[in-house]
Amino acid sequence: MADPQETLSRRVQSALAAAFGAEYAETDPVIRPSQFADFQANAALALAKRLRRKPREVATEIVAHLDADDVVGEIEISGPGFVNLTLRDDWIAREAQSLLTDPRLGVPEQPRQNIPLDYSAPNVAKEMHVGHLRTTVVGDALARTLEFLGHNVIRQNHIGDWGTPFGMLIEHLLEVGEDSPEAELLESDPNAFYQAARAKFDSSEEFADRSRRRVVALQSGDPATLKLWHELVDLSKVYFNRVYDTLDVTLTDEHLAGESMYNDQLAAICAELEERGIAQISDGALCVFLDGFTGREGKPVPLIIRKSDGGYGYGTTDLATIRYRVEHLKADRILYVIGAPQHLHLQMIYETARTAGWLPDGVTPVHVQIGNVLGTDGKILRTRSGESIRLMALLDEAVERATKVVAQTRPDLDDATRAAIARDVGIGAVKYADLSVSHDSEYVFDFDRMLALSGNTGPYLQYAAARIRSIFRKGGLSPDQAAGPVVVTEAAERTLALTLLGFGPVVAQVGDTLEPHRLCGYLFGLAQAFTAFYENCPVLKAEDPAVRESRLALTAATLRVLVQGLALLGVRAPEQM
Repeated sequence: MADPQETLSRRVQSALAAAFGAEYAETDPVIRPSQFADFQANAALALAKRLRRKPREVATEIVAHLDADDVVGEIEISGPGFVNLTLRDDWIAREAQSLLTDPRLGVPEQPRQNIPLDYSAPNVAKEMHVGHLRTTVVGDALARTLEFLGHNVIRQNHIGDWGTPFGMLIEHLLEVGEDSPEAELLESDPNAFYQAARAKFDSSEEFADRSRRRVVALQSGDPATLKLWHELVDLSKVYFNRVYDTLDVTLTDEHLAGESMYNDQLAAICAELEERGIAQISDGALCVFLDGFTGREGKPVPLIIRKSDGGYGYGTTDLATIRYRVEHLKADRILYVIGAPQHLHLQMIYETARTAGWLPDGVTPVHVQIGNVLGTDGKILRTRSGESIRLMALLDEAVERATKVVAQTRPDLDDATRAAIARDVGIGAVKYADLSVSHDSEYVFDFDRMLALSGNTGPYLQYAAARIRSIFRKGGLSPDQAAGPVVVTEAAERTLALTLLGFGPVVAQVGDTLEPHRLCGYLFGLAQAFTAFYENCPVLKAEDPAVRESRLALTAATLRVLVQGLALLGVRAPEQM
């Protein structure tokens, strides 16, 4: 299947070379969608000064040398030199028809890259909260999309599984018993376990002293302490996996790459940076000072890689992480799906790694910045008591609300079917609401809007797919049996067919820009185009059998694209709603 914009770009570039010489063969033809035609070529305006000719004259030369009769039906020069291009109906129909036999639905395979993708990153013995929702959902959508584009995505769940709190947690585990109900809280209510340990640490100096000694034993590799630490991590993994299963994301235990993984590399990282003069002692701490990173009053901002007490922080671990991903994972791009407030820290990590030679010019690190989730009051979403909202509680409520909606709209279904639909709709609504806005912007978490069956929502798109499936059930055939041929005669048919041709380009764009909201916007537009088509173009009741077959083919292609597009976002499309 051909990308209309790419096809026109190649044809106009050939015209530029034919009209003005081979040196213009690579000139950007500036093809853009147009309200006056399907597309507009704006190259004449950019070239006019270079060619020392009027833009309209340049446009006339382009049109005179444009060989595109098989693709373009109408060409018009407008304004100062815009070239309006209207595609042939039969070309659109033929390309839309090819979607039915193309397993990739027009999505290109990009040159394969190794892409470590850092996302989710919860903490051991702590509950995942609403702040983890976006990094998990956005990261997983990017993983699915990049893999579909042909890349080797290496999921890296950089969990917090090391550091001083583990002395306190291990001592608490020993006191309550490894097989006690309190220990089982790590699987169901990790915050309760953590808070109980913290309360002992704050109230008992003897417990606090034991906890500090336990940290030393852990960091020195004491076997008995390591065994207890492994138990803490294993219990927390049960909890993580329950959240990931509920969210329907692709993270598993094999993707865990926590802070502990780099512990034995931290001393060497510090030693090398100090020996090479990249890091220096400042107020007892080992710091890196980088040009261009200044704070208030122009004072340099340090990247602390060894604290004054000899301990290591995030800076040290993050440097070890980026070095590992380059040297061992052979990264081409490294994606960090992490909160926007960490941007300065990550930029300092990248710059330090480049200075040290651990991040070559051919490797690109990217911070996929994640904005905050807000409540309807416009403030960061929290409980009434000011605490972060538990992610599982949020997901459970989404499914509960969807269950009520499905019970009202589909009382004819059995309980098990309604429950399955409610789960897909509730979780899909939460994920889609997150993905449909730019990942670096804030958005308001509003269940009523998320679960609406109208507007740019997950349930609207799920309903569109379910409605298409019902058309085929009524017609007594499978979508796979709709083979066409496609013939475009009505305006709504043409709009739908042309919209279908945009799927491949938009998926490729998501892979390049790392912006899943672009795919959401496309799918919403496709669903709207199908609604207009269905209202204006009878499908099953079309009088002419050829027209019926054509419209069934367009309907089947729409279903395939909707389902595949939602799958790339990690949203399921129920068979019925």
